[in-house]
Formats: sequence, C-alpha cells, structure tokens
Amino acid sequence: MYSILLSLIISGLFIWLVIIYNRFVSLKNQVDAAWSDISVQLKRRHDLIPKLVEVVKQYASYEQAVLSRVTALRAESQKMDDLKNIDLDKTGQFEKNLTEQLSQIKILAEDYPDLKASQHFIELQKELSIIEETLQHARRFYNGAVRMLNTRIDTFPDLAIASLFNFQYRQYFQMNMNK
Repeated sequence: MYSILLSLIISGLFIWLVIIYNRFVSLKNQVDAAWSDISVQLKRRHDLIPKLVEVVKQYASYEQAVLSRVTALRAESQKMDDLKNIDLDKTGQFEKNLTEQLSQIKILAEDYPDLKASQHFIELQKELSIIEETLQHARRFYNGAVRMLNTRIDTFPDLAIASLFNFQYRQYFQMNMNK
C-alpha cells in the first residue's frame, strides 16, 4: 500500500516537473521568437535608410551633417546583428539615436519643398512609418513575453525548476525617447 502511494507521489512530482519545465521552454521560445520579430523590423528599418538618404541628397546637398550621421548609424547597425550577444540597453540607445536622426531628416524636408513633395520621398516616409508602427507592436509583444517568463521565474514553486534548469531572466527592450 505504501509503495503504491509512494510511486503515485513520485509520478505526480515527475509529471509536475515535466509540465513546469515545458512551460519554461515554451516561454523562452516565445521570447526568442518575439526578439526575432524585432530584429526583422530593425533590419527593414536599417535597409530603408540608404534609400531615404539618397533621395534627400538629391534635394538637400548642403545638409551633409545630418545625412552623414544617419549613414554612420546605419553602418554601425550592421555590427549589431549578432542575436546571440545582443545588449538590449545598447541596442535601445542606438535605435533611439537613429530615430532622432531620422526625425532630423523629416525636419530637413520642411526646408526643401521639392523634397517634401517628392513622390519617392513620400513613399519612403510612409514605409518608414509602417515599419516604426510594426516595430512598436513587436516590441510590446516581446516585452510581454519577457514579463511572463520573468514572472514565472520569480513565482513559487516554479522558481525551483527555473533555478534547477538555469532559466535566466530576460531584459526588456526599450527605445524610450525620453531617456
């Protein structure tokens, strides 16, 4: 009788362990997939920059400082594509700086009516706006997945399993313009 009860308890604990472990794996994979979505949007954004710079150059040849900064930031983005060693604080700060420089291009367009009216410039601006909106949605989804994983890591009794199998906290991704 005791051996049956003991084997039921051990089986129950093993099943519980497997269920909790699988939840952690699922959440970890969700966070990784969400970061991949952000990465795709950042790449789309970075790939659009040379086109935007080229259009602006055609109209605003005297505004090289802004264009040079945007081009330099875009070149730096090529170095940040390693998803294995990503530093979210550094990436967030970088993207904040890039956003500020892209807004300078929008301001620059105000000084050049021909540029502002250019169909190609308008299309690029629309595409950039769509990418920015999609990026915000991807960032919110990623941060939500991180919140769920981090909460589960902190919650008893799951924290014992997280510790046992070395599940790590993930960092939120912020592109806060107010920093």
